Amino acid sequence: MDKMRQFTAVIEREGDGYVATCQELDIVSEGATVEEARLNLVEAVEGFFEVASASEIRRRLKTETYVMSIMPRLPTKRSKQVVGTKGA
Repeated sequence: MDKMRQFTAVIEREGDGYVATCQELDIVSEGATVEEARLNLVEAVEGFFEVASASEIRRRLKTETYVMSIMPRLPTKRSKQVVGTKGA
């Protein structure tokens, strides 16, 4: 019986399609839809485990990945000013 393990997929729109990344293994795939990108990523990860050596898996596998929101302060709208010039 095959073992299963949960990994993280981050899927982002890029142009007309979607790019999916498995953060723990640095494996990337793509698809025309979110679901297609997800399924293609699952296939890519499964393919990696089929062919990678144990040392390659250990080298690439990140054991702690945290996905969370951040709230950085954004600069307020600035007046258009050319950097490095002084008033005329």
